[in-house]
Amino acid sequence: MSESSGGDPSDARSGTDAPDATDAADTTDSAADDDSDSAPGTEQTVVADDAPVVVCFDMDGVLVDSEDYWHAAEREAILPRVLAEGSSTPDLDEITGMYYGEIYDYLAERYEPTVDKAEFMALYDETATAIYGDRVELLTGAREFVAELRDAGVPVALVSSSPRDWIEVVIDRFELDFDLVAPAEEFDGPGKPDPGVYEAALRELGGVPDRAVAVEDSENGVLAAVRSGAYTIAVRDDHNADTDLSAADEVVDRDDPESVFAAVRQSTRTIRESVSGSNGSSG
Repeated sequence: MSESSGGDPSDARSGTDAPDATDAADTTDSAADDDSDSAPGTEQTVVADDAPVVVCFDMDGVLVDSEDYWHAAEREAILPRVLAEGSSTPDLDEITGMYYGEIYDYLAERYEPTVDKAEFMALYDETATAIYGDRVELLTGAREFVAELRDAGVPVALVSSSPRDWIEVVIDRFELDFDLVAPAEEFDGPGKPDPGVYEAALRELGGVPDRAVAVEDSENGVLAAVRSGAYTIAVRDDHNADTDLSAADEVVDRDDPESVFAAVRQSTRTIRESVSGSNGSSG
């Protein structure tokens, strides 16, 4: 779709600020009370007819501006250090959004790494300590918006390719709360762009794909969300100015956080109304 408000859910965009998707009736029998530290499982969850509208956020490049720092570190320090001198190097869009263990596997298949996987991952861990502990900033208003959704009964998941220890630094530093934290490393299957980590997160929260909204920023993340069946909102920022986000249902400007939140509100509202029927009563 074009880089603008796009698919059916955004057709009803009316500028309302009310989180209409938060009607408590949409969350009956959901798994929102599950331990927020649990990773998405692989067992099927029985989904009731009144499955909730679920919102899933990516972390890097969406909730925090970490991709600005990761891109610089990968381009200037990590890739030159781990790949053979004079060898070809990947475009960053090839690896952005992937779990870092799978980044090594990807490089080993297509390029010429000169270090083993353990050394490669240790280098990423060392870089992550500085990025998440000192440098990143939270998207303005994100903590309040996540709390707004959850307070109104909308399950919210953090679905990230970062490992749990990196995620916990961000959660603790910015005092964030989610109904589910779903790191790709804890999913028994391939990470993004494969949809499995999203599918598992939805099952864990008692949701279904056609009642889910995902917010992503990378090509790999967008593909994972779209392939899962979720309505996908991509955020555009300096770090992904040239990234192909065309698979997303709509693209919004991360520099305008309210536009991000408005897109989530409107898409969840439209999903609710499509489920509720033509009267679209939102209570």
